[in-house]
Formats: sequence, structure tokens, C-alpha cells
Amino acid sequence: MSDQEKTSLWQGFKAFLMRGNVVDLAVAVVIGAAFTNIVNSVVEGIINPLVGAFGTQNLDSYTSCLKGPCEGTGDAATGVRILWGSVLGATLQFVITAAVVYFLMVLPMAKYLARLEARRKAKEGAHEVVQVTELEVLKDIRDALQAQRAQSEGTTPPPGQR
Repeated sequence: MSDQEKTSLWQGFKAFLMRGNVVDLAVAVVIGAAFTNIVNSVVEGIINPLVGAFGTQNLDSYTSCLKGPCEGTGDAATGVRILWGSVLGATLQFVITAAVVYFLMVLPMAKYLARLEARRKAKEGAHEVVQVTELEVLKDIRDALQAQRAQSEGTTPPPGQR
């Protein structure tokens, strides 16, 4: 590989890394990993004890036996089991994650962007009113100047410009 190819390859790689999408994605992955720990703590510290009030605190222990005999746990378990407790735990973690992301990130950002858009439209509308008002003033000035000129020349101004 020549030095020019290495330089070109390196420049291409640097350009790839400096694109906004790559940096945003890297930040999102890091924040997502940290956020996952928070959600797991909420599920293990709050949700599981609430479920434990009605049964066991470990959702993974909720199973149903399809083909018996279902005895033992872990690698020593016999029979065919459906581990619906672990599915329930994962579902709860997903729902909690989605709710927190929506209510703490998506919804406030949508409201903020809507306010910005409303302000932009209000400024745009005010700017149009100012432009229309300026145009009317300029027309009035033109009409007044034409009327003045017509009076000084002794003629009457054209119709609609009096």
C-alpha cells in the first residue's frame, strides 16, 4: 500500500468519524448503556419487590411446565419449561425504558420544537404585517406626491389617486 493510499484512507476515515451522525450515534449508545443500568435498577429494586409481594421476587422463577416431569432448577432442570417470568421481566424493562424515554426526552423535545415553530411563524406573520403596512405607507406617500405635483401644475390627479 503506497503512502498516498494510506493518506487517502486515513483522510476518509477521519471524514467518516467527523460526520455528525457518527458522533451523535456514539453519544446515544453511551447514554443508552448508562440508561439501561438505571432501568435495570428500577426493575430490580421496585418492580420485582412489588411482584414479590404476590409471589417470588425473582421473575425468572415463574415458569410453566409443557412436558413433565419438571423438577430441579438451572442446568439440572428436567422437562420442557416455558420461562414466561423472564419474558415478563424483559417486557417490563422495555415498557419502563420506552416510557421514560418518551416522557423525559421525546415529549419535552417535541413541545420545545413546537414552541420554536410557533415563535418562527409569529415572527414571520409580524414581518408580513410590517411589510404590508410599509407598502401602504409608501403608496400613500406616492399618492400625496402625485397630488402635490398635480396641484402645482394645475391639473387634477388621475382617478383613484386623490
